Amino acid sequence: MKVVFHYAAGPALAARLAALDGLEVTVCPEDDAAGFRAAMRGADVLWHVLSPCTAAVIEGAPRLRLIQKIGVGVNTIDLAAAAARAIPVCNLPGTNAPAVAEMTLLLMLAALRRLPAFDAALRAGTWAAAPAVQDSLGELGGRTVGLVGYGAVPRALAPVLRAMGCRVLYTARENRPDSPDECVDFWSLLAESDLVSLHLPLTPQTARLIDAAAIARMKPGAVLVNTARGGLVDQDALAAALACGRLGAAGLDVFADEPASADNPLFRLRNVVVTPHVAWLTTGTFDRSLALAAENCRRLAAGEALLHRVQ
Repeated sequence: MKVVFHYAAGPALAARLAALDGLEVTVCPEDDAAGFRAAMRGADVLWHVLSPCTAAVIEGAPRLRLIQKIGVGVNTIDLAAAAARAIPVCNLPGTNAPAVAEMTLLLMLAALRRLPAFDAALRAGTWAAAPAVQDSLGELGGRTVGLVGYGAVPRALAPVLRAMGCRVLYTARENRPDSPDECVDFWSLLAESDLVSLHLPLTPQTARLIDAAAIARMKPGAVLVNTARGGLVDQDALAAALACGRLGAAGLDVFADEPASADNPLFRLRNVVVTPHVAWLTTGTFDRSLALAAENCRRLAAGEALLHRVQ
């Protein structure tokens, strides 16, 4: 079975992909458009990561029998085009949750402690922290953290936050009576939280959920963290709130347009910590993901029901 892995792979990962039993895996970095088109012409399965799987991609793959998302969110897949060809789409819920939870915590701490400012200053030869930076440093313990969404990632993060002395709120479609955390409505969460962390899929209903009106409901000086999808946030409204001090800081792993342009106004703000959509990217995530993705290929070949089928 021919599989296209549409992401770059380091030597160790490439070796693991080559050793998968019964699969012929072609690695296509996302910036190799010509190589990807050529590989897809003979592909049975696409292991999709981040670069959009468009109708044109699907049309150019006449043998395609499965689109397997390496991750959870399927907003970068043209589901209608896949359905028109009766190509199943599957994802891998939970496989990246430990990694994303850790990165979310990392961004919270880096934003509160102004890690980029210290790193840049020390590399430039400045040892002591500037008084203005000193005045803005905070601790996570004792703060209220609001988790927007309560899936695998926030449920992995919540006990760590509680152990660090945080009060944890969450908003979700339904209350979880077995949770020690407080379920509140979205607007109450914004008003009560010192840090707001986003953990939702990008849908027409959640697009620009954090807009100017939502930011106005947040606490002055609050911190926003987003390791979910960039489209959840109105980036212009966020940049304006950070620039004027209405919000204290932000930790962002995702952006409305990816790859993000170097002239993104958020990149010019010293109270923003940024990473290039890598919250999920760990060897542990690949361990869990490759096992399930390979199992779905086996099931596809055997005519068995697929795991975690989205459509």
